[in-house]
Amino acid sequence: MDLWLLQVGAAIPSTPTELVANASGPTKFVLVVLAIMSLVSWALMAAKAVEFRRAEAAGRDFIEEFEGAHTLDEAAEISRRLPPSPHRAVMTRAIRFVTETTPALSPTNERRARLSASQVEALRLVLDSESAAVRDRLGRFVPTLATIGSVSPLIGLLGTVLGIIESFIGIATKGSGNIGAVAPGIAEALIATAAALSVAIPAVFGYNIFAHRLNRFDGELDGFGSELIALMVREGRI
Repeated sequence: MDLWLLQVGAAIPSTPTELVANASGPTKFVLVVLAIMSLVSWALMAAKAVEFRRAEAAGRDFIEEFEGAHTLDEAAEISRRLPPSPHRAVMTRAIRFVTETTPALSPTNERRARLSASQVEALRLVLDSESAAVRDRLGRFVPTLATIGSVSPLIGLLGTVLGIIESFIGIATKGSGNIGAVAPGIAEALIATAAALSVAIPAVFGYNIFAHRLNRFDGELDGFGSELIALMVREGRI
């Protein structure tokens, strides 16, 4: 009897690695799914971090150049010279609107023809639409992080429940209910929950960080649109 207890004790997993290696089929399947979700999550966070860093750097360069422009033509030249950026996309859309729109108000006091109030309102709507499109492009796949952060704990819970069910079935089949027989199965089941939390926590952090940066971009582009309209006012186009 003592020899049998020693053999059972030696077979009991004592590390997370051993628990995973000795896990049941359903638990291993859940762990594989969580591992895939973790890889997708970290890959998305790395890619979006690079994309946001480049967009922010290009936006800063554009704003520094734009602040020195005194006319819309000068701003257009800056837009053509600098690399792509969210602000450049908004600027390009504004220039296209002004180029394709015939001013409704006649020239006064030797100044050029000006846009009417309705045309200015249309320009503002166009700029808002372009800003939203830029935000959508920057925010592509960011909601995936929120999905991973909310779904992975449920998948982990499923693995835990399946592991506990299988553990109790094994206890009933073998007719052993002591703590030494129950504990390994419960520990194996809880591995799925721990793995799920290790996937969900970084994904939620990443989503919140990128959502905050997207909101900041939204505010910057909205302010840039107002600066564009102010430039046109100073130039006499409005």
